[in-house]
Amino acid sequence: MAMDRAFPLQQIRNIGIIAHIDAGKTTVTERILFYTGRTYKMGEVHEGTAVMDWMAQERERGITITAAATTCEWLDHRINIVDTPGHVDFTAEVERSLRVLDGGVVVFDAVAGVEPQSETVWRQADKYKVPRLCFVNKMDRRGADFWRTVNMIGERLSPMALPIQLPLGSEDTFRGVIDLVTSQAITYVGGRDNTVPTEIDIPPEYQDAVAKHREVLIERLAEVDDHILAAYLQGKVLTPQEIREALRQAILKGKLVPVLCGSALKNMGVQPMLDAVVHYLPSPLDVPPVVGIDPRTDEKVQRPPSDDAPFTALAFKVVVDPFVGRLVYLRVYSGRATTGVAVFNASRDRKERIGRLLQMHANHREDVGEVSTGGILAAVGLRNTFTGDTLCAPDHPIVLESIKFPEPVISVAIEPKTQADQNKLVDTLAKLSEEDPTFKMRYDQETGQTVISGMGELHLEVLIDRMMREFRVEAKVGRPQVAYRETITVPVKAEGRFVRQTGGRGQYGHVWLEVEPLERGSGYQFVNRVVGGSVPREFIPAVEAGVKEALESGGVVGYPLVDIKVALYDGSYHEVDSSEIAFKLAGSMALKKAVLMAKPVILEPIMKMEVTTPESFLGDVLADLSSRRAQIEGMEARGETQAVHCFIPLAETFGYATVLRSMSQGRASYYMEFYRYQEVPQSLAEAILAKSRV
Repeated sequence: MAMDRAFPLQQIRNIGIIAHIDAGKTTVTERILFYTGRTYKMGEVHEGTAVMDWMAQERERGITITAAATTCEWLDHRINIVDTPGHVDFTAEVERSLRVLDGGVVVFDAVAGVEPQSETVWRQADKYKVPRLCFVNKMDRRGADFWRTVNMIGERLSPMALPIQLPLGSEDTFRGVIDLVTSQAITYVGGRDNTVPTEIDIPPEYQDAVAKHREVLIERLAEVDDHILAAYLQGKVLTPQEIREALRQAILKGKLVPVLCGSALKNMGVQPMLDAVVHYLPSPLDVPPVVGIDPRTDEKVQRPPSDDAPFTALAFKVVVDPFVGRLVYLRVYSGRATTGVAVFNASRDRKERIGRLLQMHANHREDVGEVSTGGILAAVGLRNTFTGDTLCAPDHPIVLESIKFPEPVISVAIEPKTQADQNKLVDTLAKLSEEDPTFKMRYDQETGQTVISGMGELHLEVLIDRMMREFRVEAKVGRPQVAYRETITVPVKAEGRFVRQTGGRGQYGHVWLEVEPLERGSGYQFVNRVVGGSVPREFIPAVEAGVKEALESGGVVGYPLVDIKVALYDGSYHEVDSSEIAFKLAGSMALKKAVLMAKPVILEPIMKMEVTTPESFLGDVLADLSSRRAQIEGMEARGETQAVHCFIPLAETFGYATVLRSMSQGRASYYMEFYRYQEVPQSLAEAILAKSRV
């Protein structure tokens, strides 16, 4: 298939496939690639042959770890697709994908309905105002219930959810879908692997349900569309084209979310879902022009989605490819760029040159000579560009809003096995942290160990596996440790004074800081309240740098300090002896002094957990959770199983998967995601403090 054909902007769709783990995202993407002619054999996740799950770790575990990009064509449209991970440990992949995509397909399991990670990805899509459609997958499975899933979407995620299809049958009798827009049934009986959709008349037993739900569809459209309202009140019969156009406008404005259904594994409902992507999800022209800041004037500037506008692109992912080297994935918002052209990294104030442009298909690459507005490609040769950086035309600088990632909550110590591995280890970890913004590394001076931090046990497990397998670094890995934090509980004022007199020119820095606690999750704020020039303006960034350094080096126990507001309100300087280094040290000293006076406390990460267990094991599961300091929020029946919702300290969850499996004969499962930091109980705080003094 010729991938270099130019498509008008209105015929481009940039979409992401997002969902909870095991809802079938990758299988949906594999079917899309097959039906659009991008692949000639269906990949299967359970067989380890999925094209989009190309990493060895993904194939072994049957999960998606890294967001894979691909492109295909359908109904004369170019569709750029990003298949994202469902596991919460890889939530950064979803975050950065949604930041640059125009539309989303949210996949739900028809048996499980709305699961915890479904809620997380939905909130992420809300944050970036991404129009989306819902695909209720696995309609052929035992226990599949389309209407229960629709009601759960309506209650938990969005009251805008509106079915535009009905299932034809359910569980083992599922054989197709009924389109409420065209009033046509589509079955998949016959043909190799059910791949041939056949339009049939609506079976008599479904006609009443179709009439009722089509009426609901038109009524809901009439609420948000004046043309449909007028036609409805006059009793006019609306054409499918009129309904489709009104539906598209309502979806683009975020007033409705269409719900479709099917079974990707059994090849049913994927083509109508592709039609819906083309009909209802936005092109780059349908989304508002991207807004950024001109670094020269600090004023807001817009970039319209046009090839004639200045080049503007956002780097949303960095991958170290063993064959090509460093790949930077770009979403182009305006203008065009060719290979060899010079671009400006406005986020870092550096010039870069695009060596090659590659159209990605999972881990396969096709060289292209040019990228234009609306394109998602990978570039080679951008040495100093990182995730969240803005690339633009050198004479039209703009900085787009970057991508914010959550802080890691779990750490392990890692040591190289040999001296030869030592240098390779540092180099490898640097490459991995370039790729993954939620993966952090630091060198612990006291123990001489390298400490790596991530979003969960699985996250670190996969990174260590990659380090040993891809980069061939042998290392010893310690037990997982909780990434505790410290904060203060009362506001205080403190003085920092750094004075040195040695022969010639001395050093003089003197500051007064006001330090106060902030709400949990606020991070850190620095405010300059100096009046009258008691601290010259040129030294204020140095004071802030000293404060930041002290926050990172930690409080009483040595864990990083968070949720603190620091105000510089007074100080003094010396005409000759004052310097940036002196004020940096004064700022650091003042903060350390303030923390000791401000009644510091230790914070631990609390996880939001959902355990799904057969009824017979519920008592054991609840007793075990209580022994782990879990706070049970509630329970809900799901068919023959019970879902237990609770909040649990991360420190109590290590090894929980094994315990839960043995307790439930392998039939219970759990899911957890980071919720917030919370003060540790006094007894535990004393134990942590005692351990730090050993």
